[in-house]
Amino acid sequence: MGAIGDSIEAALQGAQTRPLPKSAAARVRVILRAEKGSTRAVADRLGCSQRQVERYLSGQAHRPTPRLAAAIEREARRSWQPGIRQRVIRQAARAGITIETRARFGFTAAAGSTDDPRMRRITEQLDPADAAQLLAAHAAGADEAQLQALLGQGLGYSYFRAQDTRAHGLDVAITDIDYLDVEL
Repeated sequence: MGAIGDSIEAALQGAQTRPLPKSAAARVRVILRAEKGSTRAVADRLGCSQRQVERYLSGQAHRPTPRLAAAIEREARRSWQPGIRQRVIRQAARAGITIETRARFGFTAAAGSTDDPRMRRITEQLDPADAAQLLAAHAAGADEAQLQALLGQGLGYSYFRAQDTRAHGLDVAITDIDYLDVEL
């Protein structure tokens, strides 16, 4: 993933109420539950064979390779406590989310204005509609470029255009994200 997707994931995982299981077999069962019992779908998500998934479920395999261990942890974290994740996403879509970032912002604006990109540190509450759109795109598996475009649109509306009270027609593009923190 990228900086935006990782920050959203970290915020969603921070809302969890119970710790993720420790063993690889228990984590594979979490993913299996999310995939409604399909070991083939679990294998596709992990990038391994269906037989390897079955070995973990039956207890024949215990220690995954480092690559597989990272994939199991990543996918189990995404599948852990789905009800809480959905509740947090619904609340964030209603109330908006807070973004703190240091990134390079560039603009397309009217002739005669300075539109050179430069680093800015911004802490801003995204509009609920923009927050819902960003979270929905993340949940749908959007890539980093799409998330950057949506975040630029949201920050352009809330911060640079002040909810469309000034700088009409200003489009914001985000590049070179130094850090990004999402608070749901």
